[in-house]
Amino acid sequence: MMRTRPLKVALLGCGVVGSEVARIMTTHADDLAARIGAPVELAGVAVRRPSRVREGIDPALVTTDATALVKRGDIDVVVEVIGGIEPARSLITSAFEHGASVVSANKALLAQDGAALHAAAGEHGRDLYYEAAVAGAIPLIRPLRESLAGDKINRVMGIVNGTTNFILDKMDSTGAGYQEALDEATALGYAEADPTADVEGFDAAAKAAILAGIAFHTRVRLDDVYREGMTEVTAADFASAKEMGCTIKLLAICERAADGGSVTARVHPAMIPLSHPLASVRGAYNAVFVESDAAGQLMFYGPGAGGAPTASAVLGDLVAVCRNRLSGATGPGESAYAALPVSPMGEVVTRYHISLDVADKPGVLAQVATVFAEHGVSIDTVRQQGKDGEASLVVVTHRASDASLTGTVEALRKLDTVRGVASIMRVEGE
Repeated sequence: MMRTRPLKVALLGCGVVGSEVARIMTTHADDLAARIGAPVELAGVAVRRPSRVREGIDPALVTTDATALVKRGDIDVVVEVIGGIEPARSLITSAFEHGASVVSANKALLAQDGAALHAAAGEHGRDLYYEAAVAGAIPLIRPLRESLAGDKINRVMGIVNGTTNFILDKMDSTGAGYQEALDEATALGYAEADPTADVEGFDAAAKAAILAGIAFHTRVRLDDVYREGMTEVTAADFASAKEMGCTIKLLAICERAADGGSVTARVHPAMIPLSHPLASVRGAYNAVFVESDAAGQLMFYGPGAGGAPTASAVLGDLVAVCRNRLSGATGPGESAYAALPVSPMGEVVTRYHISLDVADKPGVLAQVATVFAEHGVSIDTVRQQGKDGEASLVVVTHRASDASLTGTVEALRKLDTVRGVASIMRVEGE
């Protein structure tokens, strides 16, 4: 039997995502009520600019005082889609203190202070759900922390930023340079006016921290994630990738060490074979590849951003939290029992593609090979092209640590026959 008294929801933020949340709550009200077992009521909307017209939202619900809204005491669920660290952190903490559960899409805050927020939720017996914080509409967090809770996850690797994937896909398919592809992404609305958070990997790094923490039952903060942007990727890099049967993606990679004693989390451009499922992810779509002991290989794919897709994930969490509210239960909290150390990037082992500008004369290859051998880096393949006294030398290594590769490159720069290091890129997915 359905409860007649509605569950009250406070919405913090009414931009692209928040307005879609409000719209779906209104247009799908009957279906949501049937799925939850009680009606849900939008009890207040906190915004910065109250004078702006918001279609479908009663102006009487709009307020600029978010603090007063979350402190009302009759709010069952607070939906936070304002982003950033403050005032979001204080508002979420206050919501718990005043009896509300929280649904958030705030990746930056969760990557930085997720442990403290989970602790606050647990202290007050409330839920903290955040499916929308990582991959838009793609169900990912709930499968990792619930569906795969009985399995051992060894690796999570994925494309978790639609803007960067659009740019790299355009460079791959058309031969465009980075700036040209970025300009198109901006014109189409895929890139912000200031794309730094996306193209420099900050957005993906925050998501990697969240995914690693859930997958490995270990606290992983944003500062633990190695981050490298994609602004230096060139059309020449794509040409080299194609010669290897690869393409280039900006990947978030979270791994458990082979001995199980540590984990790593990193974000950087990488070449991946065209045979890998992630290579076929086009445009602004996201995809995450999960490898576990029992389930094997799984891939989650779909739109990773946008108002409606992200709102879909928010509403999914809202339904789950409201159901918990009615039953007097709470969902999964933080699981950090493993407390594994996070290894630095220098210990990460992978393959590398190195392009060198060298003098076109006898003995160069032997000198370069000697440097690799002296640093314990085994060479898989070498390709050399020369003309008019100058040449390019492309070396693909077997698996090596980042630290050993760094030492190798420093030594190569000291050779008289090496004019410069044109590019270095990791090779993943093999």
